[in-house]
Amino acid sequence: MSLSLDVQYMVVAVLVVLSALYTLRKLAPQLTTRCQATIAATLLQPGGGRAARALGRWLQPSQATGNCGDGCDACGSCGTPQAPRGGAEERPLEFRPRQNSSDGGMRH
Repeated sequence: MSLSLDVQYMVVAVLVVLSALYTLRKLAPQLTTRCQATIAATLLQPGGGRAARALGRWLQPSQATGNCGDGCDACGSCGTPQAPRGGAEERPLEFRPRQNSSDGGMRH
């Protein structure tokens, strides 16, 4: 394989990994914050190198800001459904079997 093809594969692989991490961060913020804190605590262990400690401080998650996007759920209001407008009552979805037509249900 040529060098340009190898570089192309590496760029695509990096983009796929970054996209997966971004999606995971958006869909599971508490899980990713816990994982980030665990990795940071491991890197901040005494006896680690200067670069490891710097990376651990950089990875250490920030404290909850009270924003509903940070996933802290300290107030219990994150992800709660809003009340339906107009007082409409929620009903379960009903599935009904198809009605057989006069041609025996065959489509032409």
